[in-house]
Amino acid sequence: PLYGGWPHDNANGDTYGPVNYYVYVPFRAIFGWSGTWDQLPAAHAAAIFFDLLTLLGLFLLGRRIRGPTLGIVLAYAWAAYPFSLYALSSNTNDSLVAALLVLALLLVSSAPARGIAGALAALTKFAPFALAPLLLRGAAGWPRRRSLIAFLLTYGLTIVAAMLPLLLNHNLQAFWRDSVSYQAGRVTPFSIWGLWGGLSVAQHLVQGAAAALAVAVAFVPAKRGLVEVAALGAAVLIALQLGVNYWLYPYIVWFFPLVIVALFASHPEREAPLAEARERLDLSVVEPRQIQVA
Repeated sequence: PLYGGWPHDNANGDTYGPVNYYVYVPFRAIFGWSGTWDQLPAAHAAAIFFDLLTLLGLFLLGRRIRGPTLGIVLAYAWAAYPFSLYALSSNTNDSLVAALLVLALLLVSSAPARGIAGALAALTKFAPFALAPLLLRGAAGWPRRRSLIAFLLTYGLTIVAAMLPLLLNHNLQAFWRDSVSYQAGRVTPFSIWGLWGGLSVAQHLVQGAAAALAVAVAFVPAKRGLVEVAALGAAVLIALQLGVNYWLYPYIVWFFPLVIVALFASHPEREAPLAEARERLDLSVVEPRQIQVA
């Protein structure tokens, strides 16, 4: 079973959504597992795949927004970022969340497709559930009723399909206990709430504000494009992470791809290319004796 049957030396390994474990199956089949804590080649291969998939997705996303130059910039920003390297070196599954969110941006023009990608991300690690209202809205204007129904239908069916093995094997109670309930009770000193404690009122206010933001981005701003959707998604994920008890550095890569899309893609293109600037200067007609060296 996916939940409730993990070995004692990794008793809390079943804390993630079911999609996370499905994705590891082909790597386990290809690279195998000795049954002990060895070099874990399947985990290494999966982490490398998640990293490269995110990098490729960012390149394609940048190319769609403004051509291959922006694609190269976004891919390089991901590869050069210390915390994406941290997640890769730690062989974590956090880059899988990043890859699926980049996929949702690539598919943002299609309501059914972004519904599938959003649901897969949410059932990998649960934070992307907060992006459901944003993805429901999508880019451009308010979607038509057909698009809303298509998103809700594919989002819901994807969740049901991913949860089906749990339901058929009566594993839902173990899933709730070992995943949702366990995650809700975890604490680390890397969160201000976990470090200091006794700040429950302030924490609830932050959590309430994050929930309000997640809903509000479905309605405002009225006009939006792909870049604005990325910025809003990053804001929601950051706000969500600000209010949790359990936080670790690899979680930064959940929102980092959205941040760099918003930052780099919102910067205006150069108004005057270098060739045009040279033509305006018209240095070719300047006689050498007219050039004075300061």
